[in-house]
Amino acid sequence: MIVGGGTAGWITAAAFSRLLGERLTIELVESEAIGTVGVGEATIPQIIRLNTILGIDEHEFLRATSGTFKLGIEFVDWGKKGSRYLHTFGDTGMNLGNVAFHHYWRRSAGDTPDPKGLWDYSLHQQAASQARFGKLDRVGNTAMTGLAYAYHFDASRYALFLRAYSEKREVTRTEGIVDAVERDGESGDITAITLKNGTRVQGDFFIDCTGFRSLLLGETLGVGYEDWSRWLPCDRALAVPSERLPTLVPYTRATAKDAGWQWRIPLQHRTGNGHVYSSGFTTDEAAADTLMAGLDTKALGDPRPIRFTTGRRETFWAHNCAAIGLSSGFLEPLESTSIHLIQAHVSRLIQLFPRAGDPAPMRDEYNRRCTAEFAQIRDFLILHYHRTDREDSEFWRYCKHMDVPDSLTHKLALFAASGRVGRDHDDLFRDASWVQVMLGQGIMPADYDPMADQIAPQQLTEFLANLRTLIARSIASLPTHEDYLRQHCPADASLLAA
Repeated sequence: MIVGGGTAGWITAAAFSRLLGERLTIELVESEAIGTVGVGEATIPQIIRLNTILGIDEHEFLRATSGTFKLGIEFVDWGKKGSRYLHTFGDTGMNLGNVAFHHYWRRSAGDTPDPKGLWDYSLHQQAASQARFGKLDRVGNTAMTGLAYAYHFDASRYALFLRAYSEKREVTRTEGIVDAVERDGESGDITAITLKNGTRVQGDFFIDCTGFRSLLLGETLGVGYEDWSRWLPCDRALAVPSERLPTLVPYTRATAKDAGWQWRIPLQHRTGNGHVYSSGFTTDEAAADTLMAGLDTKALGDPRPIRFTTGRRETFWAHNCAAIGLSSGFLEPLESTSIHLIQAHVSRLIQLFPRAGDPAPMRDEYNRRCTAEFAQIRDFLILHYHRTDREDSEFWRYCKHMDVPDSLTHKLALFAASGRVGRDHDDLFRDASWVQVMLGQGIMPADYDPMADQIAPQQLTEFLANLRTLIARSIASLPTHEDYLRQHCPADASLLAA
């Protein structure tokens, strides 16, 4: 039994119906009278795996959701005012042997390195700068990987797309608002929900997709919430659509503001915008003014407010109920991880779904892995705020000087000293991501891996020059992002007019 729809509910329904549909009877209860947050329009490459598992055609999916492609996130004014860098989904340059490319670059940069120089060797940066996109697996005949990408799309249309997918696979949708939740007097398990129209719906296992309210896991089962706002102080957002960008760039933009940051997400039919901010450092009125003043195109409505507390449930699966999506916790959309966390939790739950006997070992493993993943993503988000030279507002002074988790402190010190990344092996973000963000935020390693000294200076110079040439040639052969969309996956005309 899935309680709640939206992106979380219908991703859950689609995945369970595809992978366990022959073993389970799946019902989803939702109400059209209850709105969804619906701002998760940017993703990371892991969503491609989800679509592949579901058997979803990429071009059909993008047409139905008015989607575009995404090569990374451009961060503007984060390390300091006037700075910008692209956190891409790919590597920079090409590794040699077991030595990461950025060590060779650091060696070549000498005593006065410019962090921006690393992106001269980024295929994704060059493509993004020219608003180009195409399918590219390799750069020439080299070992350099091609373009890794994700998507931007209309989240509400994505939920409708997955609803149609799920209902074709015999997922039952029940319309209604939950009025009461029943529990077994001995075990404490949830046994049924009663809707306001009097309908009683029974189930053996319940998945809570009720959003921030967390009706089942939080309210009914009493699972507490771990508040992380001391590290991630933003607690509100305003979202507003605006007209389509004149040029459809293949990246998200995140621009730092005095008390938070503003997103810009290009879709085929409009632009998604929002301002994530801390109510402790600005007013709602000032935040709305900041958002509207920062739009690149004409607004198509009034800002819609969202309130949240960054953190997570103390446990993700209790009794016979697991929470998916916002009901399990919230990590702000800075690195577009919201939909990934839905996908990851659903995948994990399917892998560990109890078949018979005592479910406790599966439940414990599920909670252990979800807890670790939340902490890893949390640290990566804190990095963006904490490692800054900005002290031009009270908000940024707080972020720069706040205490951070020891796990992040270690990574920062290790990279600053040696250029090495102390990444956990199961961390969502790869070494390349940590390197790009730490350099982009202004951390320049004092040293590099001594193994990078194995090639002669002239060889290093030729190696770097050849990489720049190969990247330039590869990018020149790609179509513009807009031309690629027009040729392969233009949004339905009815969607563009909506």
